[in-house]
Amino acid sequence: MAEGTGGEHPALETDRGDPPPSLRRALPADLDALVALEDRAFDGDRLSRRSFKRFLDRIRSSDLLVLERGGVVSGYALVIYRAGTALARLYSIAVDPACKGRGLGARLLAEAEHAAFARDCAVMRLESRPDNTAAIALYTRHGYRQFDVVPDYYEDHAAALRFHKWLATEPPRADLRARRRVPPYYPQTTEFTCGPAAMMMGMAAFDPGLALDRRLELRLWREATTIFMTAGLGGCDPVGMAAALARHGFETEAFINSSAPLFLDSVRDPEKRAVMTVAQEDFRDQARALGVAVHDKALARAELRDLLDGGAVVLVLLSQYRMLRARAPHWVTAFAHADQRIFIHDPWLEPDDHETPMAAAALPIPEDEFDRMACYGKSRLRAAVVIKGTFRK
Repeated sequence: MAEGTGGEHPALETDRGDPPPSLRRALPADLDALVALEDRAFDGDRLSRRSFKRFLDRIRSSDLLVLERGGVVSGYALVIYRAGTALARLYSIAVDPACKGRGLGARLLAEAEHAAFARDCAVMRLESRPDNTAAIALYTRHGYRQFDVVPDYYEDHAAALRFHKWLATEPPRADLRARRRVPPYYPQTTEFTCGPAAMMMGMAAFDPGLALDRRLELRLWREATTIFMTAGLGGCDPVGMAAALARHGFETEAFINSSAPLFLDSVRDPEKRAVMTVAQEDFRDQARALGVAVHDKALARAELRDLLDGGAVVLVLLSQYRMLRARAPHWVTAFAHADQRIFIHDPWLEPDDHETPMAAAALPIPEDEFDRMACYGKSRLRAAVVIKGTFRK
């Protein structure tokens, strides 16, 4: 995968007065031309033929646009999306070296933004090498702001500068890192540890020195797991998560719109159901002993906003179906809201899409869509775990 090739070409320079070439969505017949253009435009970090074919086939999750001059493909832009979010990522953009300086990069960038806006995306993100001054100049000229640096990102170990641009209105806080609580991102390392990964990100927001590693991930899972789930190992119970956080020195509370044992409707084996019930009853006892408040109600949207404004981090149970078409409960870390969107870190990286943390960190989700996501199963379960701070001195 040509990871983070967005903007990596010196041909992305100034606009000149040449007649604009035609722009259209790429077709399967363009595959050979796209591969040839990629070879001419980039010295490394190239998209493979297989990757181009995959993006040509996945029109629901990407826009692959091409510019033609005289029937020849002279540039392309690739924008990828995550379902259910308001985030677009300019994954790659390239112009034929023979067409340098004709404004094609600016035209492609503008059309990529239009495509993302047409899909109701609010934010476009991209990456650039620090030494690609022409691309950086293009992005900044068109309103992009740098907000992060990722070390050792490219094949030659160069860092990646991360940029973003709001395609609609600018949020009240243009840079979310100006907020008090922006957790570091940590991806789950197993299929069943989204809960611990979400907990770790929330913990690290209040304890920057916390080591985020697999040992802690699995320890937290053991402390909060329901033991069983529909298939395989169990996920994490919200009360168990709150109790574990309290034992680790964090001020926390839980909101669940049910006082009955959770996730049983998807488990048929009576012995497994009995084990899950005992485990969750024990979590309730632990929470009471630790003084952790457990509210038998859903966390309302206004309450979530107020908590985030107050500096809290909120772990929210979502249904993965709306984003990844998987009918499974899934924990994410919410840490900010702006412009009627909730910003989350999603610990799951989709292997079939070769996702990196670039695709799953600080995802902006429209509040209405977030409300729909935060409802799991036939019982319409809603659960959240709030981290307000630490008891450590």
